[in-house]
Amino acid sequence: MSIAENIAGARERIRTAAVRAGRDPGEITLMAVSKTFPAQSIRDAYEAGIRIFGENRVQEFATKTDALRDLDDAHWHMIGHLQSNKAGKAAELFHAVDSVDSLKLAAKLNDAARSAGKKLAVLIEVNVGGEAAKTGVTPDSPELEHLLATAPQLEHLEVRGLMTVPPFTDDPEAARPYFRKLRELRDQIAARKLPAIPMGALSMGMSHDFEVAIEEGSTCVRVGTAIFGNRRKA
Repeated sequence: MSIAENIAGARERIRTAAVRAGRDPGEITLMAVSKTFPAQSIRDAYEAGIRIFGENRVQEFATKTDALRDLDDAHWHMIGHLQSNKAGKAAELFHAVDSVDSLKLAAKLNDAARSAGKKLAVLIEVNVGGEAAKTGVTPDSPELEHLLATAPQLEHLEVRGLMTVPPFTDDPEAARPYFRKLRELRDQIAARKLPAIPMGALSMGMSHDFEVAIEEGSTCVRVGTAIFGNRRKA
């Protein structure tokens, strides 16, 4: 199937899951995760209506930007782990960083966004499964509290919500408790009405489990394989 056909299929899956959950499909953003795929694949997805793209590596995306410069209304999101020493380049290339996992990184991004003369949208990455091999703050960690407390002083960042990658399982239902946990954490933070933190966004769900994520409140699903096919070797 073509990329356009795959996108149509993904949108239908989103619509079906949203209706089943009593939600408006229009509330859910389809992000095309284009890591390891060439600029032409991204352009094909753009021509099929995609405007939000996710990339995992700063250096890889940097090699594609010249070929994509004319896609004026495309929005580029950094969704992979970002080292603080690459914050400057990330702030230059991306509209949003969806994987902020430390106050140190947030401060570096804020400085870089100031230098670039822009405001950078960010999500806080939460390691809901507590996996040692994964990045992200844990739900009850001091680092999360530090990020929330400091966000109002980071004037060139806009903290819009939370992101997670749950422990991998072939069974989408097994991911449901982790998606629910992130939604409940988001709701708890939102109830505190912290300044400068809208906290509406929930980025969760990938190609194999995004229907369950939608049922649990996801506002953005990150879809790679179901759009572009099996990932190419980086």
